[in-house]
Amino acid sequence: MPTITPTASNVPAAAQSAAQNQLAGNFDTFLTLLTTQLQNQDPLNPTDTNQFTQQLVEFSQVEQQINTNDHLKTLITQGASQTAAYAVSYLGKSVTITNGNAPLRGGAANWSYGLGTQAARTVLTVTDANGNAVFSTAGETAPGAHGFAWNGQNSNGTQLPDGVYTLHVTASAADGTAVSSSVAASGVVDEVDMTSGTPKLLIGPMAISLSDVAGVASI
Repeated sequence: MPTITPTASNVPAAAQSAAQNQLAGNFDTFLTLLTTQLQNQDPLNPTDTNQFTQQLVEFSQVEQQINTNDHLKTLITQGASQTAAYAVSYLGKSVTITNGNAPLRGGAANWSYGLGTQAARTVLTVTDANGNAVFSTAGETAPGAHGFAWNGQNSNGTQLPDGVYTLHVTASAADGTAVSSSVAASGVVDEVDMTSGTPKLLIGPMAISLSDVAGVASI
């Protein structure tokens, strides 16, 4: 069943509160000094009008800064809530990513890859999360889209653990020039993780950002 992991703020609440209290304290201090100055000024030599006006302007700026911080905090909270709601809408949907990654689950991982033109030689290489090549095989050479299903076994036939793996496609023409290629993978989103403050869509063991989604389809 699709699940949602609760969100957490990127900025600690204690730090936000401390900054707000410091600004409010500066505001109160400024107000106290200004009031004291007015109460104790020499009637025969009152505060210069220009200086007094400048102090009032500064007073207003401090007040506006406090209000602005409050409004920004509200907007940030609203933005985070909207992003979380948007991420939840992906639950149960099939999403496509094009960064080469795919989840290996239960000994099965699937990719699709495309070749721009006819190739004389195509090599498919699977790497693990650390960038180590774990499997390699020959791929299709005809132009267009092709599928690749991997059983999760390395080149020695050892079954590898579930996780995130990456497919790399290297294709070349008869004259040795490189042939353009692309890689994509699809999977159903079964969880949304928001513990880091930024929603992550989970497809089995693979976490992807919303910005990595290249396509969405209902199933």
